[in-house]
Amino acid sequence: MAPITLSTVDNEIKDIIQHLFEIQSAVHGYLGPETQQELVRKIKNLTTSLSTLSLHTRDTPQNTDPSKTTSNPSDPLLSSIALPPEIIDYVDASRNPDIYTREFVELVQRGNQDLKGKKEAFASFRDVLAREMRSAMPEVRGEVERVVSATGGATGGSGGGGEQQERER
Repeated sequence: MAPITLSTVDNEIKDIIQHLFEIQSAVHGYLGPETQQELVRKIKNLTTSLSTLSLHTRDTPQNTDPSKTTSNPSDPLLSSIALPPEIIDYVDASRNPDIYTREFVELVQRGNQDLKGKKEAFASFRDVLAREMRSAMPEVRGEVERVVSATGGATGGSGGGGEQQERER
């Protein structure tokens, strides 16, 4: 069996929506026995389409074989798509999944800002500690310079300008 791609499932869902629309139209314009046969045929078509979609979206070895690839990278295999359960919960609760995405991005931005603040605080602490160690223990000045340099700090005894500011006070 050929691998199932996202566009295949997308087309099957579009067919199901079309069948539902046709059934709705037939029910709305119901005229009696002649419409009943047409309605039965449309419901059978819907059932067949739903069965096909169910078969294609089931997690079976034939649908999840990672060795099979598609020739079109913009049309990934269905088995390669993983949705977070939170998005499924949003849709089940009749909420827009874009809200989840926006909230997730905001959460990541807050986390990044928090980490940036911690990084800057530790860098400031490193510079103050290095400055104090240089002045208190001149014999370890070389080691302090090496550690400050290895951790991304400014070397050369300036401590990021802190020593010059201390002298001016």
